[in-house]
Amino acid sequence: MDQLALIIGLLLATVVAVGLGDRLKLPYPVLMLLLAVALTFIPGFPDLEIAPELILPIFLPPLLFATAQRSSWAVFRVRWRTLLLMAVALVVITTAVVAGAAWLMIPGIGVPAAIALGAMVAPPDPVAVESVAGRVHMPRRLITVLQSEGLFNDAAAIVIFQAAVAAAVGGTRVQADVVLQFLVGAALAVLVGIAMGWLIALVTRLVTSMVARSAVTLVVPFAAYILAEEVHASGVIAVVVTALEMQRHARPQDAAERVTRTAFWDVVELLVTGLAFGLVGLEIRHVVRDEGTEIFGMIGVAVVVCVLVFAVRFLWLGVLALGARNRRNLLQPTSLKEVLILTWCGMRGLATLALALALPLTLADGTPFPGRDYLLVIACAVLLATLVLPGLTLPWLMRFLKASEDGTAERDAVRLLATRAQAAAVAALKQHDLMTDLPPEKVALVRDRMRRLHAELTDGSLRNEPLAEKRQRGRELAIAVQTIALDAARQEVVAARNEPDMDPEVADRVLRQLDLRTMVMPE
Repeated sequence: MDQLALIIGLLLATVVAVGLGDRLKLPYPVLMLLLAVALTFIPGFPDLEIAPELILPIFLPPLLFATAQRSSWAVFRVRWRTLLLMAVALVVITTAVVAGAAWLMIPGIGVPAAIALGAMVAPPDPVAVESVAGRVHMPRRLITVLQSEGLFNDAAAIVIFQAAVAAAVGGTRVQADVVLQFLVGAALAVLVGIAMGWLIALVTRLVTSMVARSAVTLVVPFAAYILAEEVHASGVIAVVVTALEMQRHARPQDAAERVTRTAFWDVVELLVTGLAFGLVGLEIRHVVRDEGTEIFGMIGVAVVVCVLVFAVRFLWLGVLALGARNRRNLLQPTSLKEVLILTWCGMRGLATLALALALPLTLADGTPFPGRDYLLVIACAVLLATLVLPGLTLPWLMRFLKASEDGTAERDAVRLLATRAQAAAVAALKQHDLMTDLPPEKVALVRDRMRRLHAELTDGSLRNEPLAEKRQRGRELAIAVQTIALDAARQEVVAARNEPDMDPEVADRVLRQLDLRTMVMPE
């Protein structure tokens, strides 16, 4: 009962942290972590015990699914090279550098355990990054870089970690076929994700209840993750691909379901994120309590690893920025200012904690896992250094670098796309039999609705007319006209989202406005 009460308390604390973060202009995950750390030092505060092997399956699927729903295949199809450089290559380089430093500084740790440490601290957390970046008006392009990086870097880190731990436990070397394992696991995960996406599309067509169709999306991430892990594939990639496939199978007539599902997942993401970072805070108390005064002797090594994590990210992003100067690449830093921002946003979170907790206590022969205490302390130090420090200082850094944007560029892009959608709607109406031989007053009505459609897509406002005026304008004609127009507009926006120069986030914003407009069509 104490553990249930603690979970409920963390969920309530999340709501409080969100309100407090809005007032203080600070990210609520950071506040949750600090709050949990403070609470755990209260005498008699209950412990929350969750088996290490359950942390990743419980928390990663819903958080990754919520983030991936805001992306699309267009991002990966157009910018896959940069995604590989950020999500895979940077993880591998960080792992190698940290492993080398740990092997030199920690006596008797061994190469496999050192590699496991590198994999633990390598992947940034997309949930933490997004919650922080969105509050400081970071340019949309940089947020897209961070979101895309976070969707796949966990997969690379987990594969390396599992191979290193298996080698440490078995007393062998890390095999060179780890790359092959990653590629095979990724391919199988893609197949699992595509199959799950097809299954959800089938359910959407067979199940008539909108509530049931929205509820099934809560089951899908866990099902995709568990199924992929059972066939020795990447559960992370399977969840992401499932979300992208659901986006691809979206139909214009499912507008109400998409709006309901978006609101539902906003709530799920908020509560699960708060609970996850609350657990991070609780675990820090365990580390401090278990290590006692010996923790002070580990601080020096932990500081060195923290510095290396920041330095490797800064240097790698600097190399990418130099390579992007002479060509247009929207998913790479292009200046020192952007390199600094993206470096400071390399926040570690749930994956680092979960992998640290997944370290075995003993080896196959019963001896203690080499340097396990050191690894836990360093992982928590990196987590605090990369999450709390940037989370609290990023607003100041953005102001100092004058890097915040007021949204003008995004509004201009939305306005341009809204104009295209309006033109497509008008063209569809002109070619439809409905417009033949309409009296002039009805044609004027249609034109007025097309003008209002453009305004609603641009500023997001949805005006509700009085009932008497709706009747006067003619319900049947309004419904027919708007159905034709909105379907044509949506098809135009979906096509535009796949264009190389189009920001998918802008297209998704216009699509959401179209979904909302569909829901308020006259009855």
